[in-house]
Amino acid sequence: MTLDFDARTALIPIDVQQGFDLPASSNPAMEANGLRLLSAWRAAGLPLIHVRHDSVKPGSPFTPGQPGNTLRPGFEPVRREPLVTKSVNAAFIGTDLDLRLRRLGVERVVLFGLTTDMCVSTTARVAANLGYRTVVVGDATACFDLVDAEGRSIRAAELHRAHLATLHVEFATVVTTDAVLAALA
Repeated sequence: MTLDFDARTALIPIDVQQGFDLPASSNPAMEANGLRLLSAWRAAGLPLIHVRHDSVKPGSPFTPGQPGNTLRPGFEPVRREPLVTKSVNAAFIGTDLDLRLRRLGVERVVLFGLTTDMCVSTTARVAANLGYRTVVVGDATACFDLVDAEGRSIRAAELHRAHLATLHVEFATVVTTDAVLAALA
């Protein structure tokens, strides 16, 4: 896929919220890369729609009104940029994201955020199934260690790499922040 971004391409930062403990993640550079993407995208004047997870689970740090629900510094919408709130993993389910994108004439989405294996991956899969040409900025995503059904720990770096590989094979083109910035230049 050629990275030729224009007004038919939207950047979608996903769930870059205070409730995630980024130093413990698979990618310490996620936040810096995400901020670089936002800055360049805004300078290019291309469509940008933010996504935030508003949990409906009791006790979740991502529940509206809790500090963890707040977007991390620098990732907040500015100058009337739209914010879509969701309560499940996919940003398209139970929201008007697809309608917003279609009204803008968007054909390609560029995704980054948290977490690689959950909301970014699920949103990328749904986007591809809805017919969007989907790009995931792999070095601007991150995930965390998990325990499998047998009680064994799976390292975040392994999860991150495996999910990006799966997405790249079937659902999206996985690229770097530098590749996106070069295409925008």
